[in-house]
Parts: sequence; C-alpha cells; structure tokens
Amino acid sequence: MNGIVILLVAIFIRHSLYRLRYFLHMFQQLGYKTNEFRQWLNAHLYSKVITAEHIFFNIIILIMIYFLAERITLTAGAIIMVTFTVFWFLGTSRYVGAREKKPLVYTARLVRLAIPSLVLVVILWIIMIDFAYRGLQLRDFAAPFINTDPYFLSFGLVIVDMFVPFFIYLAAWLVKPVELWIQSGFKRQARKKLASLPNLKVIAITGSYGKTSTKFVIDAFLKERIKVCVTPGSYNTPMGICKVINNDLEAHHQVLILEMGARYKGNIKELCEIARPDMAVITNVGISHLETFGSKEQVAVEKSSLAKELKPGGTLVLNGDDPFVKKMSALRDDIKKVITGEDGTVKASNIEVSEKGTSFEMTWLDETGNHVQTEQIKTKLLGAHNIQNFLLGSAVAREFNIRLKTIALAAAVMEPVEHRLELKQRNGITVIDDAFNSNPVGAKNAVDILSSFKTGRRILITPGMIELGDMEEEENRLFGEHIARAELDLVILVGKEQTEPIAQGIETVQNGNRTDLRIVNTLFEANDILREYAKPGDVVLYENDLPDTYNAI
Repeated sequence: MNGIVILLVAIFIRHSLYRLRYFLHMFQQLGYKTNEFRQWLNAHLYSKVITAEHIFFNIIILIMIYFLAERITLTAGAIIMVTFTVFWFLGTSRYVGAREKKPLVYTARLVRLAIPSLVLVVILWIIMIDFAYRGLQLRDFAAPFINTDPYFLSFGLVIVDMFVPFFIYLAAWLVKPVELWIQSGFKRQARKKLASLPNLKVIAITGSYGKTSTKFVIDAFLKERIKVCVTPGSYNTPMGICKVINNDLEAHHQVLILEMGARYKGNIKELCEIARPDMAVITNVGISHLETFGSKEQVAVEKSSLAKELKPGGTLVLNGDDPFVKKMSALRDDIKKVITGEDGTVKASNIEVSEKGTSFEMTWLDETGNHVQTEQIKTKLLGAHNIQNFLLGSAVAREFNIRLKTIALAAAVMEPVEHRLELKQRNGITVIDDAFNSNPVGAKNAVDILSSFKTGRRILITPGMIELGDMEEEENRLFGEHIARAELDLVILVGKEQTEPIAQGIETVQNGNRTDLRIVNTLFEANDILREYAKPGDVVLYENDLPDTYNAI
C-alpha cells in the first residue's frame, strides 16, 4: 500500500516539475518582467494556472473526507486518490509543446531564477509529505499497512502543484536585487569602455517602428567608408546594448550604432545613461506599445527623450513627414537638426514600388533649400516604407561626408533585414517573411506588397497585431477590411480569440468573390494547411509572429 502512495507522490512531483519548466519558459519569453508575468497569469488563470483538474481533484478530496471517510478504509481511499491522480495528473501535454517556436534557453539568469523557485517547491513538498506521514493519527485498521493519510497528502500535493507559478513570481522578487546588481555592473563596464574611446561617435535610433531597418540602412551606408559597430537584430534593451558594447565594440571602430526601444516611460533615458548619443535619429511615432503608454502623445513624449538626451552640439535627424516627430525639432537650440521628407533637406520623388523592389530619386538640399544633387536609388527591398528609412539613413551618412553616389551603390546591393519583408524561395513558393513585429502601417503595406504579385495564388498567414491598447480591436478590424480589399486567395488567421476582429473586418467588406478564410490555433497548424494548399508559383506572406505566450503549446 505504501507503494501506491509513493506512486501518487511521484506523479505529482513529476507534474509540478513540468509546470515549473513551462512557467519559467513563459517568464523568459516575457523578458523576465514580473508585471507582465503577473498579467499573463491573470489572463490564463483558469486555463494554465488553476486548471479544472486542480479544482475537481480538491472536490473529490472533500467528498472523500466529509461523506465517505467513515464508510471506506484508508486503503481504499488511497487507491481512489491514486486512480484520480493517474487520470488527471500523469499527462503533461498541457505544459509540453511538441513544437515550440522559441525553446527555453538555460541562461545564467534563468538558472538564478529556477533554483530559488525549485527550492520553494521542494520545501513545500517536504512540509506536506512530512506532516502527512508524522503529524496525522490514522483512524482505522489500515494503520499497519499505510503510513499516511492519503487525503491530506493528496490535498497538500495538489496545492503545491497549483502554486508553482506563484513560487516563480515570488522567486523573481527575491532575486531581483541580485539581478539589479548584476545589471548595474554590466552598465558600469559599458560606460567605462565608452569613456575609453573618446573619438567614437554614438548614433542612437528610436521610433515606434522602422528602428531596426533604419539601423541597418545606416550601417550599410556608413561601412562603405567607416569602421562601424552595430547592434545585431533587435537588440534595443539595456542588457542587449551593454552586451554589444562590452563584447563587440573594439578600439578601431569609429561609429557605434544603437537601437533604443521603449516599452515604458523612462526606457530611453535609461539607455542614454549607458551610451549618450552624438547623433540621434527618430523614425516616427505610432501606436505600438499603446497598451503601456496609454496614448500616442505619451509615446511621442518618450521618443522625444532621445532628442533631450543628445549631447550638446550633436545632430538630430527627424522624419519630417511625421507631425509628432517634426515638432521635436523645437526641443533643443544647441544642436544641429536635419529634417527628411517633404519639407526636409533630404527628400524622395518619382517613386516606383513593385514586387521586384523599389526605386526613387533622392535629392539633397542645403540648409537654405537650394538643390545640391539628385541620384537615382534602386533597391531590391520591398515596400514604400523603405524610402523613409533610406532618407533617414542618407541624412546620417551625409553628416559623415558620404557621397550620394556611394549611397546609391550601397542601396543597390542591400539585402532585406531578417524577418522584415524578407523575400525567400521555398520549394517553388515565394515567401514574404514579415514575421518580426507588426504595426498597422507596416501590416497594411505588407498586404499591398503581397497583392502586387500577379502570378500564382496569394496567401496570408497572420495572428494580427498586439500591444495597441484600447485601439487594438479597432486596428485589427481595419486590418481585416484591408485584407478583404486586397482580394487574396487564402487567409489563415492564427489564434481564434485575438484574430476575431480581423475576421469581422474581412466579413464586413467581402462581396461575391469571397476569400478562403481559415482560423487555426497555432502557426504549426497554419503551416500544415499551407503544405496541403500551396503549389509552385504561389506567394505566401507571414505577417507578424507572436511568442509562445500567445499560443497554445
């Protein structure tokens, strides 16, 4: 009989360990942010945190104690408890994704979080098991055969299992001072290294979208003549920037290009305290992260922090076609200001955009508005939005005395940034990979590019847009209307709940030529449909991709 009880304990311990790994994975994907983890737990309280199995198992225990304890032996009770445990807690499919888009990475930070989390769980296991074995007096003749009360033991183990994610949350707060101390050390190291390179010019880029693309445009233009160190991918957090400065920046580099992201008020200032820029580039003010900022005006205030933190005598490059950004030129009178766009000194005309790329004429004016020179720019990059990036990039390059003709040559050979309207070929199918982050302007632009392809069937796979605050539902509905007007052949929406506004938008606009609309739970299911549907010559657009925290894995 004790073997049966040991089986019960083993199943619960195994189940709790799988839950521990799963919630650590979610916490990691949420950037180790306790506030966002708490919000995620609240959103998934009855699907992942406290499940139906937990609730019904406790109900069974209460029934056993209050209605059946005097009618059956503890031996029978132990067998019943183990039976329910096997059926409800032996399986772990809820917490083990057969296919994870972004697997758990056992970083030093994760280990520092996992150890105290596990310690808390183990302490509770020991308390519950020890009390069940030594603290309770058994009531019937089963005492010689079974050493614990199966009801209390089951109750204790299921409670520990339920509270696993809260132990992680508590552990995160316990180790927070340690993490802050470690991060402070990395920041000091980065500042010290920058101070040792007095001739290094730091270029910082921010904006609601287009930061990464603009960063790589600037890099492409400058590296023709200058030694450049640039943050890879979307490294735009304090630790990401520190990692590049501490590990990649070398004495021979003349320019350091940094991307600065902002999710909360004060993020830009924190980044500038690590690396105060000599040149700042602000791309635009959109509704990305409206969920945390509350309004577009507050987004603009945060983005303008980069202009305020710019070194005296530095250069501020602004996208003049964005009214919020253009107003930022009034923030400082001790710096040089360069405006791009319609009313700026770097502008574009005669624009042509197709599935083969983008071409336009770039014109440079002097500060008085007189024409300096014009050059034809041709690039294989898709989408009219790249023109804004090119104008900003060329404005920066111009400050480093890079010739316009050199810029044109660099533009002609530029490759797309990974996952940003990146064109690929897969078994005869053209894939437009725009999976990294989605905003209303970029998403609609990507659909227009897909629509411009005239050969083969046109397929869209998207989970929609997130982090748009109160505007999220409306923007997704408008996105759905835009999709419907594009008259695509197949649209696959990933995630029924979050894509419902898109589906509504599509239904609102559709006429007799109805788009084939399918809704799935995960990207893997969408790819399964694509494999069955698509054939050589077709074009598929992957617009945005959400982390596993938004999908059932």
